[in-house]
Amino acid sequence: MAEIVVSEFMEEGAVADLAAAFSLLYDPGLADRPEELRRRLGEARALIVRNRTRVDRALLAAAPRLRVIGRLGVGLDNIDLEACREHGVVVRPAAGANAGAVAEYVIGTALLLLRDLAGATARLLAGEWPREAFVGRELAGKTLGLLGYGRIARAVARRAAALEMPIAAHDPHIAPEDPAWRGVQRLPLEELLATADILSLHLPLTPETRGLLDARRLARMKQGAVLIDTARGGILDEAALVRALRAGRLAGAALDVFEEEPLSAETAARFRGLPNLILTPHIAGVTVESNRRVSQVTADNVRRLLTSADGA
Repeated sequence: MAEIVVSEFMEEGAVADLAAAFSLLYDPGLADRPEELRRRLGEARALIVRNRTRVDRALLAAAPRLRVIGRLGVGLDNIDLEACREHGVVVRPAAGANAGAVAEYVIGTALLLLRDLAGATARLLAGEWPREAFVGRELAGKTLGLLGYGRIARAVARRAAALEMPIAAHDPHIAPEDPAWRGVQRLPLEELLATADILSLHLPLTPETRGLLDARRLARMKQGAVLIDTARGGILDEAALVRALRAGRLAGAALDVFEEEPLSAETAARFRGLPNLILTPHIAGVTVESNRRVSQVTADNVRRLLTSADGA
């Protein structure tokens, strides 16, 4: 039986480092086989997950020796934190390790959306030369709105500032006197929605943020704005977004996260035929470099906690 179980993909070097010091089971498909995962956790002292593994009370009950959960990323909505506390299980995300990757995704998709480039290749290959259709807009001078202003949003802001973009943000959990606000306009939510040319979401999924961007709030956004969601599915009302895009209220959107992952055929059909839409499979924070960093940080966290527990 393994001391460490890894139920989702992890960089091979970090897996090898852990396997050299502990008995380890690495099976990236276990997240999709929850009953088998629970059976494999009987002797495990550590579990390493991404966002697909549901760490709930049933899983914790099947893992009486579990002491640490290493999260390959930062979102914790798939982990029952209260149940972990009750079971004495420490949860360690890889804070900051993928911030640069997400920030580059936001800037990259913002460039694509303002230039409306998503459909250009198909039209050229179809024999068209539609130069007038692809006269886009520049990022310089456009206001970047950040809904949530934590570590990742600040990485986005630094890159946006280099592109001469004014930056505004809303985050009620950061004190007004915090130096992080320097150079950033701090706005109430409704005013941020009305101000931003590009709105990027950087919130955790909680009971308070679920459904936060509903039809009413989307209607508050500036005409012709674009929206980028790399946060969590469920914060944004996807059906309301589809209506706003079809009506031309919003000029485009990039979604990396969804209410349902993977997309069902029914959900995918909802998005078909929409103009200036970029959809990606929850990979904003996943690059070769960030996967290496996230995996190594997680491996180090797990090794440190298991070693200290042994010493105790």
